[in-house]
Order: sequence, then structure tokens, then C-alpha cells
Amino acid sequence: MAIRGLLFDKDGTLFDFNSTWGRWTAEVIREFTTDATLQGRLARRLGYDLAAERFLPDSVVIAGTPQEVAELAAQELGRDASELAREFNERSARVTQVEAVPLVPFLSALRADGFALGVATNDAEGPARAHLERAGVIQLFDFIAGYDSGYGAKPAPGMCLAFCEATGLAPDEVAMIGDSPHDLLAAKAAGMHPIGVETGPYPRAEIAPLAEKVFFNISGLVEWLKK
Repeated sequence: MAIRGLLFDKDGTLFDFNSTWGRWTAEVIREFTTDATLQGRLARRLGYDLAAERFLPDSVVIAGTPQEVAELAAQELGRDASELAREFNERSARVTQVEAVPLVPFLSALRADGFALGVATNDAEGPARAHLERAGVIQLFDFIAGYDSGYGAKPAPGMCLAFCEATGLAPDEVAMIGDSPHDLLAAKAAGMHPIGVETGPYPRAEIAPLAEKVFFNISGLVEWLKK
């Protein structure tokens, strides 16, 4: 069956992960505490290399929800996890994202070709909408969901199935594109086509076994969709 819908992860897929979040995370850690020892413990807890300003492949931040990240950070900082999650969401909504490819022409062309488009992210929906609006592409999507939108978080298939319900498409008419195993496992659980990209922190060797195809970035979809 032909692909008629494209469901994108956000961080590491539409936007380059380390280019967007690497420096920002270092700044946030240093703002939370001036104690170098505590900074180091917090960075290790989050799976982050503070000196290199990069995430480690097993970091909870990569595929986890803001609440999961906040719960780990709260253990080191001695703060309330829900309060930290709200602060993370407020701070992250203001981040200027680094686009994996120029998104306006890329997504506009897909819309013109008749594809239904959606975003399924383990970020909160509010910051996700803020990022897409700032990039000038929010109006191109038929569906936007975060971990707090009521469909659960990836790797569960709830957001994927909600996209199908919103667009009237069958799961096997949809490709789910993401940079993490969580994205690809969610796609498989929903019966979608799992497509990997290398604009996140995961190495190709880790995502390739779960994907039908792996592209360097989302621009690789263009030729693939013509086949």
C-alpha cells in the first residue's frame, strides 16, 4: 500500500538534536547550581558530557519525557520533580531550534504532494507547538502530540494510532520517521513503516535493525517516497 501519511518525531528528526540541545543543557545545569561537583553529578545522572556539551547515547533526555528527566534531576537538586518539569518546559519552549533541513520548503513540498503530516514527540505538546511555530511550519501539520496530550509516550503506539484516527489513514499507509529506538518501536507497534534518521545522538548501527530504511536526514524521504 502506498504511503499517504508522514509522522515525524521532533528532536533529532525535524531538528538536529545536539546542535539544538547540547549547549543549552550545559547552560541550564550551570544555572541550576554553581557547585562543580553537583554539576558533574547532575550531568552524569542525565547522561550528559558536560565538558563536550554532548549527550551520551543512553541519556534519558534523548527519548524520555520532561517528567522523567525532571524526576532524575530532582534527586540531585533536592527539588520537586513537578516544579522542575514545568521549569524545563518553560525554558525549552524558548529554545531556537536548529533545523535538520530547511523545513518550510521541505514540508511545503510534501503537503503539495498530498501527504498528511504529523508530529509525535516525547516532549510536552506546548513547547513542541512553540518550536514548530517559531520555525514557521506549524500550519503544515494535521496532527501534533506530545507525551502529555493524552495518548501516552513512545515507545507505546498511542500517538501513532491517534494520528491515524485524526487523518483517516490506516497504519500501513503511514511512515513514522525518527532518530531513536523509541520512535521506531512505536511505529512497529502501531503497524506503521519505521524510518530512521541520523540527526540524533543514536548511531546508525543501533537504529538500523529496527528500521525499514535509514537516511542521513529527512531529505532522504523525497526519493524514497517516489518509489
